Amino acid sequence: MMKLPPLALYVHVPWCVRKCPYCDFNSHGIDRSRELPERAYLAALLADLEEELTRIIPRELVSIFIGGGTPSLMSSDFYRHLLKGVDERLELAPDCEITIEANPGTLEQGRFGGYRDAGINRLSLGVQSFQPEQLKALGRIHDGEQAYNAVNSARSAGFDNLNLDLMHGLPQQDVALALADIEQALALTPEHLSWYQLTLEPNTEFYSHPPSLPGDEVLWDIQDAGHERLERAGLLRYEISAYARQERRSRHNLNYWQFGDYMGIGAGAHGKLSRWSENGGLIVERYWKSRQPASYLRRHHDPRGFLAGSQRVATSALPLEFAMNALRLVNGVSLQQWPRTSGRPVEELENKLVQAREKGLLINDPLRLKASPKGLLFLNDLLASISDS
Repeated sequence: MMKLPPLALYVHVPWCVRKCPYCDFNSHGIDRSRELPERAYLAALLADLEEELTRIIPRELVSIFIGGGTPSLMSSDFYRHLLKGVDERLELAPDCEITIEANPGTLEQGRFGGYRDAGINRLSLGVQSFQPEQLKALGRIHDGEQAYNAVNSARSAGFDNLNLDLMHGLPQQDVALALADIEQALALTPEHLSWYQLTLEPNTEFYSHPPSLPGDEVLWDIQDAGHERLERAGLLRYEISAYARQERRSRHNLNYWQFGDYMGIGAGAHGKLSRWSENGGLIVERYWKSRQPASYLRRHHDPRGFLAGSQRVATSALPLEFAMNALRLVNGVSLQQWPRTSGRPVEELENKLVQAREKGLLINDPLRLKASPKGLLFLNDLLASISDS
């Protein structure tokens, strides 16, 4: 029986100061007149983790990612107790990457030292832009100066692995403004940059009331100019929208893209777990937790537990699910990973690979499944060419 993929943990903190108009994540604006239920949520998370232990085949954790919402609304004591609870229940890899997302607002910056002391070793700051008009259009509550201050606070707290989230294709943005954002980000010398295009997602304010966004030609020009500038600065692209310095690629996101397993705890968290059947077939299950924070907290005392739903991925869908993730990686993946992650022999794929290479969508490499530059630009076409449809 083949080895199972690596295992990671995702922790969702659903609260934020204010819901951004482009955000489609499970986030809920806080009532400033009330304190967040830290103690109750911590107890629920640890109980949720106990349930997860009944579902998983034990392996060491390669990474932990604390996302939201705005996880930095919670205190350092909250994370100290949470990570202690995780460590007591699971084996952590010696170099386990532990990331927390934070906003550059002044409220959270004083907590960075406490987060570092709690064991968090990677910080991801949601900067999005440094330009006042773009930040206002995005509904962000910080300004460019606060972003600079947040980075300085993070460095003073001892964080030597820092990601900045930056968006492009913003309302009224042109190439010059997009490059100005990149220059200001580069001045802060992050180890990692997530640089992604704003998209209008269903169930968001922007989807219902679309802002004026740059046209396709401007978007292409922004992507070309930004990509060239980032690579010249030593931030190498390793995924469609992720750039990193040497040895600073996000292990947690790499695990997603390489079709690894991950547990999900917290309100609205999702997970994906694999196992091998008795006859050697790969079984992959996706599942999710209650979305509303109040409902999730009630589940702590509910015999049904925290699970809101689950779905087994059809065997016929596994190759496409794997490819949707793996082909986002600039370097692709070894073809040896195909059978143990898609559950299908490589031989079934050969004819489709030949056709995709003839279309210029795949690099002609017999050992790797790797999109060409054209394939990265037209990923949906590439996926269609190797899917079963």
